[in-house]
Amino acid sequence: MSMAGDAQRSSAASGDDDMPDIVDIVMQMGDADLASSPPLPAILANPSLPAHLEALAGRARDYIEAASSANTRRAYAADWKHFSSWCRRQGIEMFPPDPQVVGLYIAACASGTATGDKKPNTVSTIERRLSSLSWNFAQRGQPLDRKDRHIATVMAGVRNTHASPPRQKEAILPEDLIAMLETLDRGTLRGLRDRAMLLLGFAGGLRRSEIVGLDVGRDQTEDGRGWVEIFPEKGLLVTLRGKTGWREVEIGRGSSDATCPVVALQTWLRLARIAHGPLFRRVAGQGRAVGADRLNDQEVARLVKRTALAAGVRGDLSEGERAKKFAGHSLRAGLASSAEVDERYVQKQLGHASAEMTRRYQRRRDRFRINLTKASGL
Repeated sequence: MSMAGDAQRSSAASGDDDMPDIVDIVMQMGDADLASSPPLPAILANPSLPAHLEALAGRARDYIEAASSANTRRAYAADWKHFSSWCRRQGIEMFPPDPQVVGLYIAACASGTATGDKKPNTVSTIERRLSSLSWNFAQRGQPLDRKDRHIATVMAGVRNTHASPPRQKEAILPEDLIAMLETLDRGTLRGLRDRAMLLLGFAGGLRRSEIVGLDVGRDQTEDGRGWVEIFPEKGLLVTLRGKTGWREVEIGRGSSDATCPVVALQTWLRLARIAHGPLFRRVAGQGRAVGADRLNDQEVARLVKRTALAAGVRGDLSEGERAKKFAGHSLRAGLASSAEVDERYVQKQLGHASAEMTRRYQRRRDRFRINLTKASGL
């Protein structure tokens, strides 16, 4: 029996002033096919909701969607589908949430026998799947107890058995970045755009989604995640909407025009004739025509990987190993690893909530700086 149906009967019994629970209605939609339902169920026309509140229900859905990023929603939807497919193949009911069933599912993921898996899932993937299940069950009003021994004990065993050291992307250092910039064609709009993206991403310590989510000015697009303000004598002020709310990132001018993110951005905007809307867009027509569409964040990862390989960064490794080393995160790691300033300034620039997270990014800067061997007298 559906939650929406219960709400209807409750409303009828209590009178017009006793409205159904809007959150229940929002979250209930899509129960006909739970296996393929999205992580944020769509609001459809519902007879239990007064007609004059339908528009408000639509706005409520928008706010619910804004509570998490698009990447998170896609991952939660994929994990929910993965779990439901496994349950269906095993002949197991998904509801109510059973910790013992979830424990068996975790074991299947760790052993590589879950639906569609060609190899065992990593510990981080399994932890994300577990978070996804918890979220999806909670949205359907049936919370999952992750502390139950059938889940907690199995998960502890998986970590002890399969956990491996974190694989961090290689940090792009200043000398690497300069070499990467030299691989770009300054005579094309694509080359100018890519130059501005690399310099802005490095100097701002920005995530790839933050780079492509920028607009020229405030409130110019519905999907924008921030905007830039140029101060000719000082630099750039980037305003971003991130995981923990709004933050500002200051990007100062470089020591020379060749490596200055402000100059690179101004050149791109001027020659691409962009005055409104998305900052970084697709370039077509052999690098001569600028489109209106915003770049996908995957383009940043491809740009970093392509230029790092072309510049011969980490040439001591094989090409296959080098290809796995670089991605969009390499820019953030590079700034943290090379900026010789107080840790709190790096933390603020990267938007980290804790200093511990910032220290994980400062990979090369502090390595072997303190020699305890000599300090001990050896």
